[in-house]
Amino acid sequence: MVEANYRGGPRPGAGRKSGSGPYGEPTCPLRIPVSQVEVVRAYLERRQVFRPAFGERCPRPLYGSKVRAGFPSPADDHLDRQLDLNEHLIRRPEATFFVYAQGDSMIGEGIHDGDLLIVDRAEAPVHGKIVIAIVNGEFTVKKLAIRGQQIFLESGNPDYAPIPIKEEAGLEVWGVVTNVIHKV
Repeated sequence: MVEANYRGGPRPGAGRKSGSGPYGEPTCPLRIPVSQVEVVRAYLERRQVFRPAFGERCPRPLYGSKVRAGFPSPADDHLDRQLDLNEHLIRRPEATFFVYAQGDSMIGEGIHDGDLLIVDRAEAPVHGKIVIAIVNGEFTVKKLAIRGQQIFLESGNPDYAPIPIKEEAGLEVWGVVTNVIHKV
């Protein structure tokens, strides 16, 4: 039997590394009675102080009743289930990326300047889909239109003409826009 030679005190390399927490700054221990852990956790979630790390599940309440956009009616206080936006918005996490839209060329398609686009690289770019593409060395977001043998990238704004794609120019589609997130 090998006897350990530990006598307490600091050991090289032991303990948490400075700045390794989710906030990138030093941390300190805080003792909370076990009976109050869930109370404190719920308080921090309500205050949006506690945020899950990237890739962790983040379910939020989803109410069973819908909100009318017309004449108001009494609302239900019925909580249906928990909804995780990752499950709702992202089908293939390994093939998904995010990009911000710039400009007003897609406003008719519901894409505004500054909107966050969720893009799936594994989805097939077919006629009528909104795609992220490279045209003449620049990224753009447009609707893919195929008419006979001709391919066009169309905007959602009548102020912008469709872009015909010449065979020699080539078209590189990076992915299909699956969702748009914008502030109101």
